[in-house]
Amino acid sequence: MGRFARAGAMVGALVLTAALALTGCGNDPEKAPVTATSGGPPATDAAPSATTAAPQPATEPLPVSPADGAKSRPVSTEIGARVPGGGKVSTVVLTSKGRTVDGRLRLDGSSWVPSAPLKYGTRYTATVTGTGADGRIYRGTSSFSTMAKPNSMIGSGLYLFDGRTYGVAMPVVAEFSPGIPAKDRAAVQKRMFVRTDPPQPGAWHWLPGGTQAYYRAPEYWKPGTTLTVRLALAGIPLSNGRYGNTDRTATAKIGRSFEMKVDNASKKMTVYVDGALARTMPVSLGKKSTPSSSGTMVVMEKKESTVFDTRDEPDPDNQYVTEIDFAQRLTWGGEYIHAAPWSEGDQGRRNVSHGCVNVSTANARWLFAQTMIGDPITVRGTERRLEPGNGWTAWSLSWDEYVKGSALPVPEGGAGPAF
Repeated sequence: MGRFARAGAMVGALVLTAALALTGCGNDPEKAPVTATSGGPPATDAAPSATTAAPQPATEPLPVSPADGAKSRPVSTEIGARVPGGGKVSTVVLTSKGRTVDGRLRLDGSSWVPSAPLKYGTRYTATVTGTGADGRIYRGTSSFSTMAKPNSMIGSGLYLFDGRTYGVAMPVVAEFSPGIPAKDRAAVQKRMFVRTDPPQPGAWHWLPGGTQAYYRAPEYWKPGTTLTVRLALAGIPLSNGRYGNTDRTATAKIGRSFEMKVDNASKKMTVYVDGALARTMPVSLGKKSTPSSSGTMVVMEKKESTVFDTRDEPDPDNQYVTEIDFAQRLTWGGEYIHAAPWSEGDQGRRNVSHGCVNVSTANARWLFAQTMIGDPITVRGTERRLEPGNGWTAWSLSWDEYVKGSALPVPEGGAGPAF
């Protein structure tokens, strides 16, 4: 079992700042309107004919949130209004310093979400229009200001990079340092947006400590899916006095289906590409003192050549420094698929590894050339069950178990997008 510091992966995740525009640009009221003209006869001194302006429909007052005059609002503030009698909000216009802010209404009509964080220490004016069930028009206006930039923030990361292609089991992985308190997870989850094309329902699942949250569908993603993600956490207030540090966004693709299945009883791996059997190969798993984990794991990292250094292990029998080829990380604890020429005589017959999936050099080279980050591998029949959070373990739970980890109710079959 190889040991690597996790910091390298986290640094890559925490610096992700790929830009994502969820809506088009809004109108700029500072620009003068353009008036269309057409040719015609020359003007005369005749008096213009009288015209009657169409009457404008009367409007009813509409309370808007934040309330007019509100101060020190978080930059994660959303614009809300409840139209009486079960009516619906039709338009929201948010402006600051003469410029219009882009945003979208949630599909459930509960609020309007700016497409980017608001600016700290800035005054905004929101105008909301809605239609009541009786056809009446409602309109309300509110001016409010945002807070100064706070000093105490959480760290966050998104393990999804803009423009990359991933395997069908790639979960959306959000990471937080320190973890999100349980009482805040519903509010944070409501600000984590995922859209899929073609549409597929999904749900979030929190690890117990609140340091990570996964998003996945009931089944593996459909090949060719586009994932558009926005963790809109900049400025969101938490109960521990901290605030979200930044928005994180990414748009990524899902590639072909590539699944690896390992059976401890037969000590074989079967590989399926787009549902068809592509190859079968012998393996050697972890010996009884260092068993491999049973469960569904995901390829998280690939290194064509590396060094496993386990000299910090308390058991002298598990201390070694070994050069490894074609290593593919499956867990944070150090389980990999990798070439193990020293165990080729044992592969398919007995388990001799320190928890890794040992394959021959030829098979390891072939796998390394085929796989991508996010490809799933399921190991069955070993003495140890995969621990939640030891890797990207979103798929190691049944759907029914998985949705219990959501901080918000999940409709049967999964939730759709917020917009």
